[in-house]
Amino acid sequence: MKRITIVLLLLSQISLVAQDYKFGKVSKEELKEEFYPSDASADAAYLYKSRRTYFTYVQDKGFQVITEIYERIKIYNKSGFDKATKSITYYKPEKGDNEKVTSIKGYSFALESGKVKKEKLSKSSIFDEKLSRYRSIKKITFPNVKVGSVLDLEYKIISPYRSIDDVDYQFDIPVKLLNYKIEIPEYYSFTKKTKGYYFIDIKEGIKNGSITMSQRVRTSEKSMGETLTSQVVTSKVNLKTNIDIYESENIPALKNNEPYVTDVKNYRGGVKYELASTKFPNSILKFYSNNWEDVSEQIYKSESFGAELEKTSYYKDDLEEILKTTKTESEKIDAIFQFVKNQVKWNNYNGIYTDYGVRKAFKERVGNIADINLLLTSMLRSAGLDANPVLLSTRVNGVPFFPTIEGFNYVIATVALQNGETVLLDASEEFSVPNILPTRALNWKGRKVAKDGTSSWIQLTSSKHALEDHNVMVKISEDMLVKGLIRTNYDNLNALNYRKNNNHIKEEELKESLEEKYGFEIDGYRVVNKEGLDKPIVRTLQFSSDNLVENVNGKLYVEPLLFLSEHQNPFKLEDRKFPVDFATPWKESNTVSIQVPEGYKVETLPEPLAIGLPDSLGVFKFQVTQQGNKIRTLSVLQFNNAVIAPQYYAALKGFYSQLVEKQSEKIVLIKI
Repeated sequence: MKRITIVLLLLSQISLVAQDYKFGKVSKEELKEEFYPSDASADAAYLYKSRRTYFTYVQDKGFQVITEIYERIKIYNKSGFDKATKSITYYKPEKGDNEKVTSIKGYSFALESGKVKKEKLSKSSIFDEKLSRYRSIKKITFPNVKVGSVLDLEYKIISPYRSIDDVDYQFDIPVKLLNYKIEIPEYYSFTKKTKGYYFIDIKEGIKNGSITMSQRVRTSEKSMGETLTSQVVTSKVNLKTNIDIYESENIPALKNNEPYVTDVKNYRGGVKYELASTKFPNSILKFYSNNWEDVSEQIYKSESFGAELEKTSYYKDDLEEILKTTKTESEKIDAIFQFVKNQVKWNNYNGIYTDYGVRKAFKERVGNIADINLLLTSMLRSAGLDANPVLLSTRVNGVPFFPTIEGFNYVIATVALQNGETVLLDASEEFSVPNILPTRALNWKGRKVAKDGTSSWIQLTSSKHALEDHNVMVKISEDMLVKGLIRTNYDNLNALNYRKNNNHIKEEELKESLEEKYGFEIDGYRVVNKEGLDKPIVRTLQFSSDNLVENVNGKLYVEPLLFLSEHQNPFKLEDRKFPVDFATPWKESNTVSIQVPEGYKVETLPEPLAIGLPDSLGVFKFQVTQQGNKIRTLSVLQFNNAVIAPQYYAALKGFYSQLVEKQSEKIVLIKI
């Protein structure tokens, strides 16, 4: 970090830089630019991105946090049109103080007949969308955007809270020039934590000033029956402001061009500001959320969290009925879990605090994540089980590496069994079973909070592999038509996802989708255990295809896995700086039996292959054998870790290259 003592010089330098991008005025050169010079593949770019966050004192209310944003966006092609819509999430509870998004101004610019056309953003292009009882989105949409357009946008966020939004300086499009300034009064101390893989040195400065503050001052002491009195005194107070400056040019985009990424935003460069302490005039030093114990305890003490676990009377009769037919721990867990799933449906809102309150959610049969899973935890406790809530962050919310209340946005339940095992439960998911959480909740670790407020980390990822097992049997007719049967089993997380993605879809639509995916015609279709959550999904297809056998000069060429072959390596980057996240360990097995057509015999079969990744992360096995007139192929791909760290990416990419090459080899049949 660099400290600059001459603040006026520093601020003047910032002013000079900003003059190149005066709001509401663009140059023809900017409009004529056909591609971003440093990245021709960019669909759009921030030509300029400016932010100023500062604190202002309001009499009788205290400090507010103001954030002013100015950004200029260049659209290079139609794929960049989505940047013409800006979504700003802000805190807007139904009761209490809320944030405000104000002073919204915008212009769109385009070249028409060699002249600059300027169009002002209208109020009709700005509207609010409610996310939950606590959050809303301000949506801003620029109309009539064209290829080559430049968009200017200014807005202000006013917050009554002492938090500073993350300082993000890397995005899915490049940034030509970035200029941020964070101004913090000396009364507040923030811990700064860098995130992502792009870094900007912070320039630090100090600004001296003053504010007019109102304080209640004691005017008499309590003694000999005299009552304590006080009065409000207004005075001018000197105030030092600490300034952090972030400046950079040509910041590259960090895009998500590859699979198995939770949310690429989690890996973009930036800084998190977490309030560590406050020290106001004539007040004691106060600390905030310095460790995970403090965070967990603070959440647990909330009326919308810990207090909700103590409410039990509303479900007493139902629990008594459940316990009449259950004896073992597992029976109690299964019965209560299923009851809560049926009783309260998820309203698709996350949260660690209840929206409705558990009693109202129970009565009205709807609630957010906290309503449902705190109810579940409470019922499990009342049944005599060692149950506790688990705080976690969903995959799209990122990984909470640093102690922060905002890092958690979801809660599930856990039960510690007498045999030492642990059960994880999420009653918001219709198709979940004990210890199989929905994908959204499989994100690193959760924080288990005990009755006494103490907390500890708990692993969220299941030790059970998500299983997908294909068993194929086919015959090849004289006219090269392949007819056969494929039986597929889905188990554990794959079974949950299958039911979630397909149970609501009509059979005819599912058949059409499979025919398009595999390139065959379905002659018979059957799925069993769609509702039997404790059993694997079993899908059976009878199919026929005329494009699985290639006849070249009398020789037949057939891929050993038929339509199940992997033909492309999904990993294409030279270097990947963020992990490969499968969400869970998984295993895919393919067994294919091909009956050699009459009049033909095997000339060549692919050689077997068995390869593994370092540290037992994964394995691939492939073998083709002949038994009489049948050719049997066995292919197994297995990953034993949910997350593959970036240092293993080169090995993983090479691993998949060998897999693709091997699965693409052909069986060769010749006439007898």
